[in-house]
This record gives sequence, C-alpha cells and structure tokens, in this order.
Amino acid sequence: MSHTTDHDRPVAVMTAAQEGMLWGSLVSDALAMPAHWYYQRDAIIRDYGVMGDYRTPTNPHPDSILWRSHYEPLNDRGEILHEQAVFWGKRGIHYHQFLEAGENTLNAQLALMLAEQIKKQGGYIPSTFLEAYCDFMLTPGSHRDTYLEECHRRFFEAHARGRALERCGAVDGHIGGLFSVAPLVALHKGSWPELRKIVRQQVAWTHRHEGVLKSAEVMARVLWAVHEGEPLREAVERHGNDFFSARKASPWLHQEDAVVMDRHFSAACYIEHAFPVTLYLAWKYADDFEAGLMANTHLGGDNCHRGMVMGAMIGAAVGKEGIPGPWIQELKAHQALAALTERTTGDAPMDHDRGSF
Repeated sequence: MSHTTDHDRPVAVMTAAQEGMLWGSLVSDALAMPAHWYYQRDAIIRDYGVMGDYRTPTNPHPDSILWRSHYEPLNDRGEILHEQAVFWGKRGIHYHQFLEAGENTLNAQLALMLAEQIKKQGGYIPSTFLEAYCDFMLTPGSHRDTYLEECHRRFFEAHARGRALERCGAVDGHIGGLFSVAPLVALHKGSWPELRKIVRQQVAWTHRHEGVLKSAEVMARVLWAVHEGEPLREAVERHGNDFFSARKASPWLHQEDAVVMDRHFSAACYIEHAFPVTLYLAWKYADDFEAGLMANTHLGGDNCHRGMVMGAMIGAAVGKEGIPGPWIQELKAHQALAALTERTTGDAPMDHDRGSF
C-alpha cells in the first residue's frame, strides 16, 4: 500500500474566508502604500486627497527618516540595497518611491512569494522559504522598494557574518513581522496545532521577538476561527483579549478613528502599540472592508503593516466579493493572486483535524 505524505497532497480548495484573507492582505497594503509612515495626517490629504483608490507615491515624503538610516553590507552576502543604496541618507525620500499605483511593498511581496511556494509544494517547507528569501533579497532588481526594514538588514548582517540561515533572525519587535501569517493560514490544510507550530517557526525566521510571536499566534487564531465560521467580532473578542477589550472599546465606536488612535493607541510600528489598534479597527469595521481600510490608510503611521493584518481579518470575514472590485482588478499582483486562489475541482477536499482553541 502506498502512502501519501503531507507534501505530496494537493492544497485543498480554498474557502471564501481563506481566499478573502489573501486578497484582503495584499489589497490593504497597496492601498496604504503611498501614505506609509506619514505621521502628519493632514499631509496625506494634501499629497493624495481622499484615498479611495490606488495612488502612485510622490516625493518629498514629509516624515521620511531615510536621511538618518544607514546600512553598509559587510560583503556580497549582505548586499541587499543594490541600486537603492544611493537614496539612503537623503532627506524627503519616499520609502516606496519607485512603486506604481496598486503595487505591493516588500513584505507583501514576500508574503505572496511564500503563498506561491506553499501552493507549488503542496505544503509549507521551512527551508525553501529561507532559500528563496535569500535569493530574492540578494538579486538586484527583484523588487523596487527603496526602504528595507531593520529585520531584513539585521538578518543579512548575520548572514554576511556566516551564521546559518536558521539563526539569522533578529529580536525585532515590529508589526511588519506578521506579513507571513495570512498566507500560512490561507493555504493550510492540516490541524490548528500544526498551524500554530508553523506560524511560530515562520515568523521567528525574521522576528524572534516574543511580542511579535504572540501577536502572530493571535492573528492566526482569529483567521482560523473566521475560516471555521466564527464571526470576526467574536473571534477578535475571544482570541485577542490579551491585547484588546471590547468592553473598553465600545464607547469609542462613535468617536473619530484619529481621536481613538491618539488617545488610546499609537500609529507607530512597535508591536505593543500597533497590534492592539489593528485588532480594534478589524473589530470596528468587521463587515465593511472599504470603510475599514480607507480609515486605516488615512490614519498613517505603519498603515501598510496594520493593513496587511486587518485586511486579512476583514477579508476573511467578507470574502473576496466584499472587497471593492477596482481594488481587486487594479492590484498589480492581481494575476499572480488570481492564479494562486483559483478554485479548481481537481483539488482535494478539506481534511481538517479541527482542534479546539
């Protein structure tokens, strides 16, 4: 009798929730991209107007810190800036200056790469992500993003020193570390305990920070619960209660999001500030993808990485059909994502050991 391994089986047909979380994550990143790391919210309106569609980023960026950012590769194994290096140290440079309207930032591109790997391999194979990640980052022209987050710089500093790939991840505490969670959940065909282990392993490749790892587990729990049929608000309340209190947040629902952000949260990228407000926004806008992601975009700060998380959550709740059609059609990654999420009758049925939370 022959036995089929986990990696030999085809990835099962996606549910509407799994499809929605992938589209939602990438769409949200692309929408927020021009206003990424704007901390002067009036400058978002000044530079782009009301952002109800994709926009091309413009220079100067009023809050750019590239002028004081520095990265010097130790050798070729750490050369990740390539042609973008000349823009580091200059004032007013937009972090994503060469991206086009509807194009994704680096972390979202890495998320798509991971999803494509999982689909092709029929399952998650840890070593292949690290190899592909290195190839991608070390190849000139593989992406057009100017800014590379600290996690990538520290990873390749360690790589340049000869450290094994599995040990290059830094103790980095930013919400950008959650970029890989949505594809892991969307393409998972096993049990929750298996997924929990995979999420922790994958996120730790670049972010060995307990706050990020805990947030990644909560994000995965929420997405998995919605995939299993639980309403998003209930899932956030049940699984996110270490970061978010619905009882405290209920009176804020009728206040402006900027007021709530500034009084109770922060627009910054540090996980202890960014993840709670992301849960709040996903909870508030649980059934309205368009309003939620426009609100997130106009709040500025680390809106791309917040957007990848809340976009995945709300996308899971409303499905692809709940995302505005132009945002789907005009996403630069549309063709790749459509091929990835295509539902084919030849795929195997879902085979979950549906462990309890």
